[in-house]
Amino acid sequence: MQIKEIILTNTSRRRLKTLVGAGSVIHASNDTRRQTGISRAITLANIAEREKITGLFTADLLQADPDGLSGSTGSQDPLITLAALSQVTSQIGLIATVSTTYQHPYNLARLIGTLDHVSGGRAGWNAVTSSVGEENFGDIQLPAPEVRYARATEFIEVINALFDANQPDSVVRNKNGGVSIDPRKLHPINHHGDFFRVQGPLNVPPPPQHRPVQFQAGQSEEGLKLGAKYAEVIYTSQPTLDDAKAFVERVHQHADAIGRHESRPLIMNSFHSIIGESPSDVARRLFEKHERIDYQQGRLRVADMLGGDIDLRDAALDQPIPLRLLPDIEQINRRRGRAEIFKRFALQGLTLRELIVQAQETGHWFVAGTPEQLADAIEERYRAGVLDVISLHGLGQADQEDLLINGLLPELRKRNLIDTEYLGEDFRGNLGLASKLPGR
Repeated sequence: MQIKEIILTNTSRRRLKTLVGAGSVIHASNDTRRQTGISRAITLANIAEREKITGLFTADLLQADPDGLSGSTGSQDPLITLAALSQVTSQIGLIATVSTTYQHPYNLARLIGTLDHVSGGRAGWNAVTSSVGEENFGDIQLPAPEVRYARATEFIEVINALFDANQPDSVVRNKNGGVSIDPRKLHPINHHGDFFRVQGPLNVPPPPQHRPVQFQAGQSEEGLKLGAKYAEVIYTSQPTLDDAKAFVERVHQHADAIGRHESRPLIMNSFHSIIGESPSDVARRLFEKHERIDYQQGRLRVADMLGGDIDLRDAALDQPIPLRLLPDIEQINRRRGRAEIFKRFALQGLTLRELIVQAQETGHWFVAGTPEQLADAIEERYRAGVLDVISLHGLGQADQEDLLINGLLPELRKRNLIDTEYLGEDFRGNLGLASKLPGR
């Protein structure tokens, strides 16, 4: 496929929006106070809001990974975490990752709608179809991607219908401070689909944003089509500029085909980085990072990146993976988009050792450099029109936080790439998205 240049010349284009991960609220056995986890998460959230970061993002997995391939992701519930942080912040957005495979749309509409209420209109939710955890929900094996995305499509349709059916003036506040809800203005949706039967109405009155902001993560073709249809922000992890251009071109093609040319989804990319004070400091940090790699564990991680069904224990570290071991992407049931990236790396001739290094970032965009060099890489993608929202790493990391706050962020502000103030009254406004209120 020939990749079109997507360079944007519109000088009024929205600035780059920024996200950071919400800190862990978990109490650890060596904490001197039971509140250490939540106190630290509050501190990080306050720093992020002080720096005018657009949103706090939470990932989620639904299993305890015995091989340690997924890190600590999923050790806390995103919605409870963000509900807590909503009470110590006032402007920053709050994005919860939620599984459409193992949640129910009516329950989620109540949860995410309530989060939007308690945060004053700052909620968003990231729809994922899940690549792990089926053993905890009564399934023998993970449903096929086509089934998971069909369910996700109906899931989002039900949620949107539930939010849209209730009238904005269904709830009013009385002089005594209480609220009155007019049940005649809460309407059923009578949904009968392949996966869900939901009569409604939703018993949570319309949230401040009417519909909390819709994120969607999924890099396979099925995920891309779903995002192009419903997402307002699509999360992706494209490791190179050419990969990003190809991905955005596909998103735009699908969005335009269904009439979304004027409301294409924003593109969010996770940016993994090592920030150093000088080129020599960057080299030192990168060397130390590579020195810490456990290559036996790394073999398992690369196998996981390639779908999980190959055995690399006896493969030579300094040779490419034998072609006979590489998977058929169409037969992969988990993380098909991620497997496609790593198969492409392998076909380019990267050795197993080089793939293990790549797998430390799980196939994400990774740059090691000074603040100026990192800003160059970010600006290149932004100017190319393939980056609207960026997830930055380093907050809460002792050796990176100062260089992020006092190095990279000021450099991005100096280049007028990111916001210096919150621009709207809610998360939608701060992202530059259109209101979802009826009639607007």
